Amino acid sequence: MSRYFDHAATTPVKPTAVQVLTEQMPLLANPSSLHGSGRRARLAVDSARSQLAAAAGADPSEVIFTSGGTEADNLALKGLYWQRQAGDPRRRRILLPGTEHHAVLDTAEWIEAQHGAELVMIPVDSEGLVDMTALATLLHDDPESIALVTVMWANNEVGTVQPIAAIGRLCAEAEVPFHTDAVQAFGSLPVSFAESGASTMALSGHKIGAPVGIGALLVRRDVKLVPVLHGGGQERDIRSGTLDAPGICAFGAVAEETVAQIRTEAGRLTGLRNQLLEAVVGLDGVRLCGPDPRKAPELRMPNNLHIAVDGAEGDSLLFMLDMAGFDTATGSACTAGVPRPSHVLLSMGLSESQARGAQRFSLGWTTTENDVAALAEALPGIIARSRTAGLAADTPRSAGKR
Repeated sequence: MSRYFDHAATTPVKPTAVQVLTEQMPLLANPSSLHGSGRRARLAVDSARSQLAAAAGADPSEVIFTSGGTEADNLALKGLYWQRQAGDPRRRRILLPGTEHHAVLDTAEWIEAQHGAELVMIPVDSEGLVDMTALATLLHDDPESIALVTVMWANNEVGTVQPIAAIGRLCAEAEVPFHTDAVQAFGSLPVSFAESGASTMALSGHKIGAPVGIGALLVRRDVKLVPVLHGGGQERDIRSGTLDAPGICAFGAVAEETVAQIRTEAGRLTGLRNQLLEAVVGLDGVRLCGPDPRKAPELRMPNNLHIAVDGAEGDSLLFMLDMAGFDTATGSACTAGVPRPSHVLLSMGLSESQARGAQRFSLGWTTTENDVAALAEALPGIIARSRTAGLAADTPRSAGKR
């Protein structure tokens, strides 16, 4: 049985979700149907919508259910861009840091290729934090040409937490829509859509222990989006399609439970993560990527440890850890199997050879003291052995994307 340290990719389904699914799945009904069963399904969906809204600091009317975080990001970027373009064709610039998740980066690049957008990269520092002075300058440089700004709340690879409320204020002053991918942040950090100043915010169920295949986009009532999907007009006519009532109910219940325990669980995971950090921090040629939680704990996710090992290949580390019974990651699971340097680390200023020695450890609700103790004991030896494999040859490889 492996010890699981890849909760940033997905976390095991929680018992609460299993219970809700077990109760709801036999009650087969379409929440849009007008008969009694349909009305009961609609009541269950509306109750879950209220649960999720309360957990995320939003109004229930702002919750648009999706299939997950990727769809939510696509809907936000495409919908905002098309809406802004329709209002004024000059609005072509999309401002974003190079550390965004591929669900945002690839969507922005598609809009650039297919719809003439201009991508403007917001600089980040060596810890992955957005340069607020540079952002303010970009926002005040011809704001009429800006379609939108998008900045991830918490980075899925290095755990950097951005000053989202401050970014939201800058965007509001410039009257520019602001999207944030809060997929990693929600359930691990206090998240309030109302206080963020964001126009839209992406959430995902399977990152907090709900089933895969359910997520949400929070959309302020005064924000207009051009739909990506067309059909029955569900979800404020923003996202048509039959609602997954059991998945929605499980998502709402788990969100309520997770947020109620957030401070206690964050404290527990912080302590465990710091034990891992102590096991590697003094090793020669091992660097911590992202903010140092010993100096600024508020700038890093409580469950994230990311290191880069000089002279080693991330895949070698991963396979050695796997053989020793530990599930870890070299970066985002959404580009798994692609042996290339992390775009996040490169944006933060690491060289390609440094970035290729990356390894991410992400903890979650199933992580125990014994799991961490075992990994902390094994890490130094595995890191030393991984260096004997050296770095893979720098040959061109095709890049797969999700």
